[in-house]
Amino acid sequence: MKKLELLSPAGDMERLKMSVLYGADAVYLAGTDFGMRSFAGNFSPEELPKAVEFAHSHGVKVNVTVNTMPRNEEIAQLPGYLEQLDSAKVDALIVADMGAFSLAGKYAPNCARHISTQQSIANYECATAWYELGAKRVVLARELSLEEIAAIRAKTPKELEIETFGHGAMCVSYSGRCLLSNYMTGRDSNRGACAQPCRYQYALMEEKRPGEYFPVFEDEKGTYILNSRDMCMIDHLKELSDAGVDCIKIEGRAKSAYYAAIVTGAYRHIIDDVAAGRPVDPVWRDEVEHVSHRYYSTGFYFGYPGQHTGNSRYIRQWQVCAIVESCDENGLALCSLRNKFAMGDELEAVGPDTRPFPFRVSQMQTVDGVALDEPRTPQMRFYIQLPQQVPACSILRKQVDLSSE
Repeated sequence: MKKLELLSPAGDMERLKMSVLYGADAVYLAGTDFGMRSFAGNFSPEELPKAVEFAHSHGVKVNVTVNTMPRNEEIAQLPGYLEQLDSAKVDALIVADMGAFSLAGKYAPNCARHISTQQSIANYECATAWYELGAKRVVLARELSLEEIAAIRAKTPKELEIETFGHGAMCVSYSGRCLLSNYMTGRDSNRGACAQPCRYQYALMEEKRPGEYFPVFEDEKGTYILNSRDMCMIDHLKELSDAGVDCIKIEGRAKSAYYAAIVTGAYRHIIDDVAAGRPVDPVWRDEVEHVSHRYYSTGFYFGYPGQHTGNSRYIRQWQVCAIVESCDENGLALCSLRNKFAMGDELEAVGPDTRPFPFRVSQMQTVDGVALDEPRTPQMRFYIQLPQQVPACSILRKQVDLSSE
């Protein structure tokens, strides 16, 4: 099969490095303006060129989101911002607004233009129209089935690239054009500040009985009537490729560096296995169960995905204990602490192109060489003896069920 491009999230520099080192072909991120994730961290004008340089040094492309719907008072700032992105050598801009698209062609001529899923592209005429206007890629609406995607591929210019979401959280308004947050909280979901009210638990209140709440049941499972499942297409990568998809996108710029690393690594290995005709190593399929997630579905690719109405909690069964900074050939690793653990605990290590393996903590010491039973201070640096050498940015984790928290 044609090998899919793997596009991974980069909410900040740490998450960018994890996505790059764990196997992304490209990353997508935002500057401080005009991006749909205001709370992701994002990149300042000083950080952005460094991010691009790091990614390019590893052969990874950088796509920047300029996908909000700007208002009159904001649009005047856009040309200068686009010029910054162009001078930083960004590879592509992800745009949703027609005005932003036009300005990007003028003020960022060296950046390819990708059309955001916010445009809800759901047919071949729309996709072709964007191509004729100068778009290199379209990110299709998330409501489409594989059959519909194949039809779009068959009836659009072969030079037009097709990108689809393959993993991560799904908005109840699937292509993302939602006003629920604006109405309930005053935070504009189309300008990067969604409060996610679709995840709230709702009750019914009768007009003449103020303060008296009645539960709302969509079915016997509960009251979270707007709560979407997460998407996971890791078992269907060949089907995506056969339908004509060029790039699969992992949602999650607001999620953790651990999430970016583990999900990117899992998809990287399975994309490579499937493309090469090798049997899929089940250890990588299992990795997507090791990150915080809601109940998985396959989105609309094979029909209606269904809602999860029981609750909106995440399934969280693993916790990051430490990040490896360096490791010698004997397995002595210098680490930075993330969450407490102690001598004798059962941990698991996983790293860039490194299969996860379990081990029992048997030897630790401070950077000064003092024996250590339990590192306690956040970000504390210490040494731990591992059974084998691992790359920098490997992750030490512990199984612990945090789903109810």
